[in-house]
Amino acid sequence: MEIDPFIFRLSIFILSIFVGYYVVWSVTPSLHTPLMSVTNAISSVIIVGAIIAALSGGEGVIFSSSSIFGFLAIVLAAVNIFGGFLVTQRMLAMYKKKKKDK
Repeated sequence: MEIDPFIFRLSIFILSIFVGYYVVWSVTPSLHTPLMSVTNAISSVIIVGAIIAALSGGEGVIFSSSSIFGFLAIVLAAVNIFGGFLVTQRMLAMYKKKKKDK
């Protein structure tokens, strides 16, 4: 008996959701800043793949499904990257020593 490839991939996707949830929520607060840096790096790789997908449309075809999904992936990954940088800067600002006014 052979397993349907769609069911196999769907089960891997669902398992990765659970593993990712438990990995992220078990991280101590002091490691959240390095974790955000890693997710920013992963999102930058996603943007490269999304650019390739967005440009893979046929000759003269502007709105193919790959270009639409590629553009959507670029937008979502860019929001993730810039949001991650803002959160990282905010967390690092919490650890800076405050200057006393004279």
